[in-house]
Amino acid sequence: MKILQIIWEEFIGMFIDDGALALFALALIAGVTLAVKLAGIEPLIGGALLLLGYLAILAESVHRFAKKKRG
Repeated sequence: MKILQIIWEEFIGMFIDDGALALFALALIAGVTLAVKLAGIEPLIGGALLLLGYLAILAESVHRFAKKKRG
């Protein structure tokens, strides 16, 4: 039964472990949405900004996690 608890905690941890990742993603979505709706940038450019933003956020999160693991 203990193994099921460990699996469940790891599964949930994949989605809510890094609060900063979620906050940055929400800020990115809000910023790009405002840019497309209010500033009038092309939706395709907005999509590219989302892609690049998500990749940058993910890279920063992995870097922070690796730094925490090392010491």
